Amino acid sequence: MERESDFTLEVVSVRLVRDAPILSEIKVDTPEDAIRLVGRELCDMDREVICVINLKADNTPINCHFASVGALDYAMVHPRELLKSGILSNASRMILAHNHPSGNLLPSGTDVRMTDRIQQVCGLVGIPLLDHVIVGGDNSMYFSFREKGLVKNPSVEYQSDYRRLDWDSPAGVAERGGRR
Repeated sequence: MERESDFTLEVVSVRLVRDAPILSEIKVDTPEDAIRLVGRELCDMDREVICVINLKADNTPINCHFASVGALDYAMVHPRELLKSGILSNASRMILAHNHPSGNLLPSGTDVRMTDRIQQVCGLVGIPLLDHVIVGGDNSMYFSFREKGLVKNPSVEYQSDYRRLDWDSPAGVAERGGRR
């Protein structure tokens, strides 16, 4: 039988660790502004890298977080990894950027699905995704999800009638208590 004195619980602290800045006070209002900030670093990478630029309410950069380093032709990232630095930095909004070392700037199906998922999660936590920009080659061209109408920042609507909830969705499973 365990006694209370035999049980210990660790206390965890979450803190923002600051590295040397690579950003400036230039406001990021266009995809070109985002590329000016991180494009060169991304284009110099020999594999796909996904980063998030966290912004203040006036679109001034707070920081840049390199969230995932992948392989030659793909990189995966979970929404929590992208949102972690934004929440710790008290960001008002964010922009995703990643590179295609091949130079082909067209988004893959995975890129489109990831952007849609991140956009939904960002809407839920109140840090809107302003754009997702893909760079490649010599950094002279880019693909902007916002310019192509793929990032729209729709308002999030919450269901107030429990009878209309979609219990088959992943969120519904947690609400039912099916997973712990």
